[in-house]
Amino acid sequence: MELSTDALRTLATEHSTPLFVYDLSYLSGRAQQLVDLQLPYGLTARYAVKANNNPRITALLDEIGLSFDASSSYEVVELLGQGIDPTKVSLSSQQPAHNLPELVASGIKYVATSLHQLELFIAQAPKGSTVGLRVNPGLGAGHNNRTTTGGANSSFGLWNTYIPQALKLASDANIVVDRLHIHIGSGADPKMWGEVMKTSLAIAELMPNVTSLDIGGGFKIHRYGDEHEADMVEIGEVFSKELKLFADRTGRQLHLEIEPGTWLIAHAGVLLAKVVDIVDTGADGHVFLRLNTGMNDIIRPSMYGAQHRIGVLSDSSEREEYVIVGHNCETGDILTPAPGDPEGLEARLLPKAHIDDIVVIYDAGAYCASFAVHGYNSYPSAKEIFV
Repeated sequence: MELSTDALRTLATEHSTPLFVYDLSYLSGRAQQLVDLQLPYGLTARYAVKANNNPRITALLDEIGLSFDASSSYEVVELLGQGIDPTKVSLSSQQPAHNLPELVASGIKYVATSLHQLELFIAQAPKGSTVGLRVNPGLGAGHNNRTTTGGANSSFGLWNTYIPQALKLASDANIVVDRLHIHIGSGADPKMWGEVMKTSLAIAELMPNVTSLDIGGGFKIHRYGDEHEADMVEIGEVFSKELKLFADRTGRQLHLEIEPGTWLIAHAGVLLAKVVDIVDTGADGHVFLRLNTGMNDIIRPSMYGAQHRIGVLSDSSEREEYVIVGHNCETGDILTPAPGDPEGLEARLLPKAHIDDIVVIYDAGAYCASFAVHGYNSYPSAKEIFV
């Protein structure tokens, strides 16, 4: 999303800051790209609700034809309360559902992420029911360990060597494991996604009743610097090739599911904030821009060392280097961490700033408003509007 400087200033004035601004037209176009993807044996594109659970966003994506991936039973309750068809919702959660009997009865697609969760499902589901199983394949990907959701250092999913135990548990209860869910983290390289697919299909080969493979999300976007963006058409072609090879080898035609969040919504949002102070630490230190937002609205830079493009809406032709920080009483409330070093600082060369200037943080549609330290220092959360 690229609004003009004047438009952003006007929005900041009319609605005050901090302010999330989302472009529904951009989001619609992005979602349509997923709807238009062709996979050989069918595709279900699910929106990862945790990326941004604003009801206007989920309503729009539902209207366009996307399904949904929920990461907690509470997200499911929100979706069903908004009128989303339960059969379009898949639940894969670290925590057992607080309302499992109601969810099973509703008809959502349930994914067990451990033997314990599978046992809980079996205790509630009628005989002959189907269930998904999330498996940790033993490999992961991401720009650091905190964005990697596979491998021995990740608690996500059932460790792959326990698959026979899970299948026997289900079979003994007359429950069919028909969906395999694998999520390894994030990346943009089609070759990497090809390896993920090969690994996933090797696991699917051990699960004879699986008819649908959920490859997860984590389709990376370009936010800053030399980051790369996932080309979903190219990745879809890689997936298609491997699925066809699997079908030729086994006679099994697997339906594919994907669950992007960042790829769908991140570019559609910006966070507008105001410079509330400018301080420095002397000739050998830094000049800091203090904003009226921070980790209570956007924690990705503090938590992951994530990079966001940031602009100062200033008419000045002068340029200065600034480290941009939040307003929370935390040393780690940094909005410009050093690339590859979440604890380091990076000064950005920006137009000369003054107190009360508006700052725009780009690509803030995903994992910002829904993923932050809301209420910390009793600061109110940023408002959200749509254009």
